[in-house]
Amino acid sequence: MLWLYNTLIVLFTVFIMEIVAALAHKYIMHSWGWGWHHSHHEPHKGSFELNDLYAVVFAGLAIALIYFGSVGYWPLQWIGAGMTTYGALYFIVHDGLVHQRWPFRYIPRKGYLKRLYMAHRLHHAVRGKEGCVSFGFLYAPPLTKLQKTLRQRHGRPVSGDAATARQDGESAGQSGK
Repeated sequence: MLWLYNTLIVLFTVFIMEIVAALAHKYIMHSWGWGWHHSHHEPHKGSFELNDLYAVVFAGLAIALIYFGSVGYWPLQWIGAGMTTYGALYFIVHDGLVHQRWPFRYIPRKGYLKRLYMAHRLHHAVRGKEGCVSFGFLYAPPLTKLQKTLRQRHGRPVSGDAATARQDGESAGQSGK
């Protein structure tokens, strides 16, 4: 029966991590943590950006939880495993799918993945740290809601092209951030 509890802890942690990540993205990365996150909203060359330090911090926390859980503090290793699972999903969806930081290019044409892709592109349609929408990584509100919010905040229409257009200065080999 312990395996069931451990599995539920991992799954619950993945769910909670989406909430934690969205709140951290909005209230830390787009606030006092903008110094690291700024690199993610600018065109860049190379494989890494300063924003990747956030992944290092979360990975360090997950490693510490797994370690302390493995030496006797029971649910911590499963919470750490949930954080690691979320990190892998984040890497696949956000870094890979949305920002094309993998060696092949795939842009979803329909369904959940397209909505996620488009919502994050709308997040990057705003220059700077303020006035952005859609701070989650594995959940995206309906696109019409995001577009309406952007229109209200910025007083101009936002077309579907805003979600797919490359940022200024990007080359064909370098997708938007």
